[in-house]
Amino acid sequence: MSSSEETYQRARTRVGKVPISTKAFQAVGATTESLKGFAFGTFLLLYYNQILGVSAFKASAAIAVGLIIDAAFDPLIGSFSDGLKTRLGRRHLLMYLSAAPIGLGLYLSFSPPHGLSENLLLAWLFGSVVLTNISMSLFVIPWTALYAEFSDDYAERTTIVTWRYAVGTILTVAFTLAAYSFIFPKTQAYHFGQLNPHAYALFAPVVALATVATILVTTELTRRDIPYLLQPVNKTPRFSLLRVWRDIASTFTNRNFLILFAGALLYAGIDGTTGTLGIYMSTYFWGLSTEQLRWFTLSAAGAFAGFAALGVIGRLFDKKLVLLVSFAALCIDGMGVIGLRLLHLLPPNGSPILLAILVANDTLRSFLGVLLGIMFVSMLADTIDVQELNTGRRQEGIFSAALAFSGKATAGVGAIIAGFMLDYMVHWPVHANPHTIDPHIVTRLGLVAGVIVPLLLVVPFALGTRYSITRDAHTRIREELDRRRADAHLKPLDEVPLDLATTLIHPAGETLG
Repeated sequence: MSSSEETYQRARTRVGKVPISTKAFQAVGATTESLKGFAFGTFLLLYYNQILGVSAFKASAAIAVGLIIDAAFDPLIGSFSDGLKTRLGRRHLLMYLSAAPIGLGLYLSFSPPHGLSENLLLAWLFGSVVLTNISMSLFVIPWTALYAEFSDDYAERTTIVTWRYAVGTILTVAFTLAAYSFIFPKTQAYHFGQLNPHAYALFAPVVALATVATILVTTELTRRDIPYLLQPVNKTPRFSLLRVWRDIASTFTNRNFLILFAGALLYAGIDGTTGTLGIYMSTYFWGLSTEQLRWFTLSAAGAFAGFAALGVIGRLFDKKLVLLVSFAALCIDGMGVIGLRLLHLLPPNGSPILLAILVANDTLRSFLGVLLGIMFVSMLADTIDVQELNTGRRQEGIFSAALAFSGKATAGVGAIIAGFMLDYMVHWPVHANPHTIDPHIVTRLGLVAGVIVPLLLVVPFALGTRYSITRDAHTRIREELDRRRADAHLKPLDEVPLDLATTLIHPAGETLG
């Protein structure tokens, strides 16, 4: 390991905790990806398949290939951001630049010209997805990198991520409620507002403008914190593809990161499949109109219960245990309610009791999802500290890019799987009428979405058992990094044992296996 590797300092040293206002301002950015996820994950395939008449498999393949192409740009953006030096620091300039193309991409996705053939519609879908997602990467990767730079404290990182989830949840719930109430309301012609083709002409500009607004707000309001962010002390090498490759390769020496990376690959694929099928389940399996879908915004109570519980949970348990318990519970719950319906143990569609059961179940899933998501992101920040310990470099951007790559590439595969299942396993028709569709087709949809897909969560759960950074281990790692930064005459990094991080994580010398 060369002694020329970067060391990192802050232009100003923060006294005390990260201010609540900083946590809240940074958290606004969580809404950006949530709004895009709501638009694409909930409506995009439904819009092209059920309203425009495109094959579900072909549309999902166009979405997936667009995501995978975009994913290839993530490491480039991450490495470029890690080495960027501007008066706005390493992150904020890219966040500003992302706003306009994200808004344009979202608008175009739901505004294809009239009269296009299926092939031209697929080309339009592919192009708009690529534009939206590459632009989103330009925002999300540097924005995500900020949370690990705001604080080095094991516990405070969890609170920063909690704020991101809390503010993101509030704003996304508000937008979702407004969308179902004012953009997709039930009309005399369309009992299911999500199947109203005219609603998408309003949805396109509204979701585009709302997303751009969140980018500009979070970027502008966190500018004041740039002096408190880590910057490389030494001159950084010029950006190059070789450097990107070396940055990527260096992350694969970090065993705990590899575990999170592989888990993210698998979970994103499962979640991508589930999310793509979700609006079909709501509309056809459960028979929910947009007026009924509005009640699901109450499930945000589960998220806020998770936020409230995290303080106590974080003090009592290590992050890994919370992650694993959440995984196991989500796997069981994923099969529970749909399994009960398939066994004819739930009230019929349209029953207020059924709606209450579904909302309660979604509230529980929100609670578990908050615990899982916050622990996962907080654990990622801890692996970045291990990376600095072993290599001397802060690589928040490249780590964020690697996870974004895994999420997009596998969510793309998930979209293809969902489209394949709809066309070739469920045999789903285009322009399906919820009142007249064959109930056997709906049952097959339930079996796929409610039994087969949730069972796959067992695999990322098993991977999570291999993660090894505990609270005590992280304390020792931080002490060593703080000592290095405080030392005005750092000894060359090539004098530090290559396995120092392993020694600090496992002081007794036990193997990582």
